Amino acid sequence: METSWTKGYSKKRRVLITVLDKMIAQDLLKTLSAVLSVLVVIIVSQSFIRILDKAIQGRVSNETLLSILGLKTIIASVTFLPAAIFMTILMVLGRMYRDQEMSAIFSAGGGPGALYRAVFLMVFPLSILATGLSMYVAPWAESQMTQLMHQDEESSDLRGIGAGKFTEYSQGDLVLYVERIDADNRMHDVFVQNRQHGKIDIINAESGRMADLQDGSYMILEHGESIQGQPGTINYVIEQFAEYAVRLDIKETAVNFAREAIAVDVLLSSKLIIDIAELQRRFSIPAGIMLLSFIAVPLAQISPRGGVYGNMLVGFLIYFSYGNFVRVSHSWVVKETIPLWVGGFGVNTILLLIGVVLLARLYGWRWLVIKARKMVSK
Repeated sequence: METSWTKGYSKKRRVLITVLDKMIAQDLLKTLSAVLSVLVVIIVSQSFIRILDKAIQGRVSNETLLSILGLKTIIASVTFLPAAIFMTILMVLGRMYRDQEMSAIFSAGGGPGALYRAVFLMVFPLSILATGLSMYVAPWAESQMTQLMHQDEESSDLRGIGAGKFTEYSQGDLVLYVERIDADNRMHDVFVQNRQHGKIDIINAESGRMADLQDGSYMILEHGESIQGQPGTINYVIEQFAEYAVRLDIKETAVNFAREAIAVDVLLSSKLIIDIAELQRRFSIPAGIMLLSFIAVPLAQISPRGGVYGNMLVGFLIYFSYGNFVRVSHSWVVKETIPLWVGGFGVNTILLLIGVVLLARLYGWRWLVIKARKMVSK
């Protein structure tokens, strides 16, 4: 019996993305969106309360509140993305261990490599995205928020006008009192004391409104009386007017940008240690995502009775220790207590060693040596 193989033998190609990869990656993405949303809402709410307090004091306008809230959300999302991914991996893989899904995977021939493949299918693109966010988007959001806050600080005196209270301008040379302000921001029963060149101008008007002209901001008073004179003399001029304009001087100050708001191009061209330390801090976000994910896979292995959050406490301790070490390392680099290379690689190296120890605790040092030799031989 003869058989003719017209096409010959064909080697089956390995599927690029397996069913297991899709299942774990989709579960990780769903959990990550929930965890990151909770973290961002908590952090932004705390900082937004302080901004609301400034808005009540008139230092921040109501129009910029939503813009500042959006920028704060962007900054918080970038900052806490490593923590959210770390917690997500612990929660998802921990649940799979508890529900005996991992036992089924290991029985089917899956191992640590399959888990790392599925996890980093999501983590690697996110780390690339985090690099762009931490290097470009977060500094842009910081600079925009600084400019908005500065503009509002400069014009805070104008928003400080309120019914039933005195407001000072030009270091006390201009004093304003308004009895009532209607819904159209039109002022009624206005009193103004204006001191210029040793003379005082007392103005009473039935109504007034604010107007932004080409050379500055003015208060336009309508239907009132002006009394001008010099204190200590009896020479006064009394005038009746239908419309009277009083200029309001707005304080002008320089914008002070923090290091977090400086563009990455400026930092790359700078040789200052403080700028290099800021670059290291921004790079720690994508590096933290990769290294914390590397640790989370062996850390998530728990006993069936341990619950979903069996190793969450250890995970919190590792993350907060890592975050504190990053901040301390950044401070030491700025103060030149440690070399630059230690600040850039020291904390990340420690985190990598922790991951290796966790893998060795689960699978043994011999398994690690065999895997390392296979990787080197390739």
